[in-house]
Amino acid sequence: MKQSMQKFFASINGKRIALIGMGRSHLPLIPLFTKYGATVIACDKRDEAALGDAAVQAKADGAILSLGEHYLDGLDVDIALRTPGMRFWCDELNALRDRGVEISSEMEIFFDICPCKIYAVTGSDGKTTTTTIISEILKKQGYTVHIGGNIGKPLLPEIETIAKTDVCVVELSSFQLISMRQSPDVAVVTNLAPNHLDIHKDMQEYIESKKNIILYQNKDNRAVLNYDNEITRLFDLSCEGEVVFFSRQKKLRRGAYLEGNTIVYAEDGKLFDVLDIREIKIPGMHNVENYMTAICAVWGDVSIESIREVARDFGGVEHRAEFVRELDGVRYYNDSIASSPTRTASGTLSLYDFKIILIAGGYDKHLDYTELGDVICDKVKVAILMGATADKIETAIRSSAKYRENTPVIIRVKDMAEAVEKARENAAAGDIVSMSPASASFDLYKDFDARGKHFKALVNAL
Repeated sequence: MKQSMQKFFASINGKRIALIGMGRSHLPLIPLFTKYGATVIACDKRDEAALGDAAVQAKADGAILSLGEHYLDGLDVDIALRTPGMRFWCDELNALRDRGVEISSEMEIFFDICPCKIYAVTGSDGKTTTTTIISEILKKQGYTVHIGGNIGKPLLPEIETIAKTDVCVVELSSFQLISMRQSPDVAVVTNLAPNHLDIHKDMQEYIESKKNIILYQNKDNRAVLNYDNEITRLFDLSCEGEVVFFSRQKKLRRGAYLEGNTIVYAEDGKLFDVLDIREIKIPGMHNVENYMTAICAVWGDVSIESIREVARDFGGVEHRAEFVRELDGVRYYNDSIASSPTRTASGTLSLYDFKIILIAGGYDKHLDYTELGDVICDKVKVAILMGATADKIETAIRSSAKYRENTPVIIRVKDMAEAVEKARENAAAGDIVSMSPASASFDLYKDFDARGKHFKALVNAL
């Protein structure tokens, strides 16, 4: 049950609130909570020197610091907000629960007190692009849009500026959803495939986390589900509100589907020709799916013309099959967001009808690369591999029934600089070089953004 903003802020007066993890979602909360009479304890495993400016800012905003290896030991607080990447059932949080501490998160509180309509997007692939397309279409229609969550910035620090007539568009990860007990007005699930199994105890926990996006909806809410994905299709059985599907493979009675080159929307026995996919500026059939998803989410709130204008003008999101430059007839693309095998296979490797040069590898999230090996053999002429997953990817390639000696050529490198150097050495005019890692970044980089920016800098320096 939602509560008012005023009631929530009145309730934290005199409370001790721990912010576990001094990252971008928590630092802006310190001045907000202290303004309403809360005592804020900013907690982080890093020490003050490692935190640098973040520690300075936290203290300036009125927080008490609890830092270092034992930063949660004996913590005396009423409420603790966990950082999304923290395991929900870890020993430290369980100890706080045992002492009666309320465990929450920035996003849970935001959902509880947000005064306006919320569109929320989750899935294994396509979340950020779909979230951005939804927000762009709503902006085009004239709405005041607040976008955040797992994309951009935290929204709770902005809550006082959000009006009832505004809309919020939120990207949600499984780490955020695992503890959610509120669902959005419009819930979108793009697809589901194995991911983040280094954090979740198993695939079932990952699926159940994602399902929270629809579990707490009511009859007035809408769930947008991928009909072509078996896991998301079955979410229909758990939905209380309106269910709208999208599909590239099947004509639907309700929802968006592909008829030749046209995205059609079916509703109450009527068919609407919404968008010729040849008008979509960003390439790839996965982006056709992203548009079908977005159309289902905003249907009834916007005009068809607003959808078409965005499709024609929107150039895509950074790090998602992003064009970097052309040099000596070779085009370089940054697809750093591709942190799973399915993302690389259905994204970058689906875009071209000729074989490309692929840079892949990174942190190991304990995913299966077998199917990617087959796709690489079909779509790649040179595979440049690095990072912790290089062995797994090479094994998947060589084990594929489609592999032939040196087809593709496999090159192992130690880092991104050597990868870009080898790509240039092996590329000829007309080639595509795409950095699409099929792996997380954490073995070599802080996040996919840092990885993508480093790749672009190296390519632009060639």
